[in-house]
Amino acid sequence: MTAFVFNEINFDNHEQVVFASEEKSGLKAIIAVHNTHLGPAMGGCRMWNYATEAEAVRDVLRLSRGMTYKNAVAGLPIGGGKSVIIGNPKTDKTPALFEALGEALERLGGRYVTAEDVGTSPADMANVASKTKYVAGLGDRGDPSPFTALGCFVGAQAAIRHQLKRDSFDGLTVALQGLGHVGYDYARRLHAAGAKLIVADIDQAALQRAQDELGAEVVGIDAIYDVQADIYAPCALGATLNPDTLSRLKAKIVAGAANNQLATADIGEACRQKGILYAPDFVINAGGIIKVCYEYLNTPEDGMEAHVRRIGDTLTEVFSRADAEGLPTSVVADRIAEAKFKK
Repeated sequence: MTAFVFNEINFDNHEQVVFASEEKSGLKAIIAVHNTHLGPAMGGCRMWNYATEAEAVRDVLRLSRGMTYKNAVAGLPIGGGKSVIIGNPKTDKTPALFEALGEALERLGGRYVTAEDVGTSPADMANVASKTKYVAGLGDRGDPSPFTALGCFVGAQAAIRHQLKRDSFDGLTVALQGLGHVGYDYARRLHAAGAKLIVADIDQAALQRAQDELGAEVVGIDAIYDVQADIYAPCALGATLNPDTLSRLKAKIVAGAANNQLATADIGEACRQKGILYAPDFVINAGGIIKVCYEYLNTPEDGMEAHVRRIGDTLTEVFSRADAEGLPTSVVADRIAEAKFKK
């Protein structure tokens, strides 16, 4: 198994990869600590019905690396990590499962701090917290979704200012994929700013709500890539920017909340060649981890929203440097992060 992890294409000199199991609760989890040069690794716990163990390993390695880059660019005193639980979040959750995860985190002694993510909730994190203090995002106060959405909104503002030479969303069309907590709040902000929405999701209730409340046009999951839009906003799972979808996109901007949006690293250059301005995912979607970090470190929250809004300034720097250096925005964002966390 160790050789499998070391040879996995997404292994990036991770400091620690831990497989945690507990027979009674049925816990099967993987915890990946990518880098702790800036502080303890922090990143959410995802629960997903992975088809194979290899798929779970691949996901946790990619996500944990992304958290290192995200936390560094956001100027947070934390490193990057992630955990995944193998299981169906709709049918396999029990308090004992998350208590067992808490015990596994406790054994790591604070090298990794978890929080909610896809498939988990603040209530689940409360069960984790019954066994360890190394957990953030607890209770109603801990929901980071609105802050992730705010960061995406100010990031999109920076993108239209740079790419379209305008400040207003009036008359712009956004093709938004994924109406979860973050996606819907992002859509609400865009609608309030004057944008027209075209949306796609597998949740029919969310689609109906977007139609009723936001006047959104609904299209199929795959059809979202073919619509006429100014901005494509991926807010569901990753890797939706790939050779197939890129050839179909008509948008001039990609600005969404999903993690790992580029299927492969070379897609960043492909976006540049096609004249698409890509807002690097780990920069634009950092609002949630900023909120969670403030809460966990007991940092006064009066400066938290301003910190999230600085995502727009960071993206403006990324866009300007990319233009000046003739590089993809993804490469420039990586370099800014690496300058902060690499020894």
